[in-house]
Order: sequence, then C-alpha cells, then structure tokens
Amino acid sequence: MRSTFDLELVNGPVGDPAVFADLIGDGRAFLFDLGELGGLSPRKLLRVSDILLSYTHLDHFCGFERLLRVVLGRERTIRLVGPEGTIDRLAHRLASYSWNLAASFREGVTFEVIEVLEEGHRRRARLALRDRFHPSPIEAWRVEGDLLREEPRLILRAVPLDHEISCLAYSVEERQHVQIRRNHLEALGLGIGPWLRDLKEAVLEAVPDDTPIVARWRTAEGLRERVVPVGRLRRETLDVVAGQRIVYVTDCAWTRRNIERILSLARGADTLLIEAPFLDRDRTQARARRHLTARQAGTLARLAGVRRVIPFHFSPRYTERYELLAAEVEAAFEGHTVADLPGDA
Repeated sequence: MRSTFDLELVNGPVGDPAVFADLIGDGRAFLFDLGELGGLSPRKLLRVSDILLSYTHLDHFCGFERLLRVVLGRERTIRLVGPEGTIDRLAHRLASYSWNLAASFREGVTFEVIEVLEEGHRRRARLALRDRFHPSPIEAWRVEGDLLREEPRLILRAVPLDHEISCLAYSVEERQHVQIRRNHLEALGLGIGPWLRDLKEAVLEAVPDDTPIVARWRTAEGLRERVVPVGRLRRETLDVVAGQRIVYVTDCAWTRRNIERILSLARGADTLLIEAPFLDRDRTQARARRHLTARQAGTLARLAGVRRVIPFHFSPRYTERYELLAAEVEAAFEGHTVADLPGDA
C-alpha cells in the first residue's frame, strides 16, 4: 500500500529536530518542530499548513524565521500547536521586529496558535500580519482525551510529556486512504489533474453517488472537461483502504507517566519517529537531562507494536559513532534487548 505521508528528516537524525511530512495528494504538509530549515525549499515551505511544535527550546524553534520569510506575504492561515506558553513566546518573537510596513502587503499570513495543556485544556489566539501580529483575545476550552482536531481526512492528537517542562508528542492519522487506479481512469477517458483532490474529498465525506464531479485536465490540445457522478468514479477508478498513522515523540524523560502516554498515543501506529540521543550505557546522563536512551526508544516502539521506527535527535557526543545509536534502537525494537521500566509513579 502506498504511504499516506512522505516523511523527510530535514536535518537527518543528528541535526536539529524538524520533520517535513508531505500529505500525498492533498497539496499540504506538516512540520514537526522548527529546527534549522535551510534544507527545505520555498516550494516545500509553502505547502506547510500545520506546525506541530514539541516545545520552544532553541534547536526545536530556530527555523521559524526561515518559514516566516517565505510565507509572510501570502494569504494563508498556518496552524501552530505547542505547549503552554507558546502564544506568548511567538507573540514576543514577532514583536521583536518592526511591522510599520505591514499595511503595504496586499496579502498576509495568519498564525492560529493552539496551546495543549494538561487535562484536556486548550487555548487559542490568532496573530495576523494585517494586525502587525498583535495576538487576538485568547479563547479557552476543554476536550476529553488527547484529541487535537478532526478533519474529513485526518485525526490529530497530542499529549503533554515531562521534560522538566511540558513537551508535546503528536499523532497524525488518516481516516482512510483513497488510491487512484490510473489505468482505470485512463480507460474512462479521464486525465490527471487537481480535480482528483475534489474527488478524494467527496469520497471521504461519503457524498451521494449522484453527486457530480467536474473533471478538468490539460492535454496537448488544451483544457479538457467532463462531468462524472462520484459513484461511478468510486466504483471504477478508486481503492479506499485504511489510512496511515505517524507518531512523533521527542525530548521526554523515561518515567512511567511518560511511557503510559506515549504507548497510548503510539499503539499500533505505522511509523514512530522517536528521539534516541544517548546509548543505554550513558543512561545516567540521559536521566539527568530528561531524555531517552536508544534502548528505551526501541523498547517503546516494540511495546507500542508499531510497524516502523525512525530514531533521530542523536547526541553529537557520538560523532562518527551514530550507527551505534541506530543499532541499539533496532535491537530493542526486535526484542533482542529490553530497557527496564522505571519504578516511579
């Protein structure tokens, strides 16, 4: 089955945390964390609709200006999620610049910032270029469980973890994945084009079979157009399969509470992206810095029953020995070794 997400560790497993998750066939992408973003082209940054920020340590947040410069004069809203305090931190960061020319932009970006707090509490504010990024009044509400947002195609979840301060872990899950059978599409005399996005949305929203879909595509002779009922397209050109789920975990201590929350979020996931900064022989340093070891990361992946684990955020102390971290994660994931569970509550 084709993956729902095209994942890119922007700085590899050893650089600043930043994962570009391109949602295939949807014209949008997610960014997990905002480490250095020089490796991402403006074209990719312009696809970003959501930023899922673990927290605002420098190496997780320093790429914000790179993104801002690309999207500043674009009419779009980018959702940025983070732990408690993110609204104030982003507002102060934006306030450090002079925005006296804001009115000269015909279009401008807006950041919708959502904070995830303990016990389901949420806070939201908007910071728009047209308002010189002065934050709107804060809206507060509460949800049950770890739900962040539901869309026709996606379900997003977030849980706070303990890194001495709050640090968020995330799950992004596609409800169902719509695959186009191109040969069947061509057999109906239809071509590939942006209209397929409308078709996928209609199928995922379960619209009636007689709903018309306007198919437009370009050929050497010019623009072509046909109207076809969604029911026929669903039967003859599509496969609807289970969606993919990716989970992102970084900067958290090896505590029982963190383990319970990570397993609840990651159980049965297709891909777990998880920090592995230290070798297990250096677990004293890992404990002091509130991080996982590679063995602990692999153990979590195994306990969660994920299909694939991608370790990252390797400590530079292992320069030229990074393969040891990857091997330790893999050994624990395969069950050859196991990390002892902590005894704390």
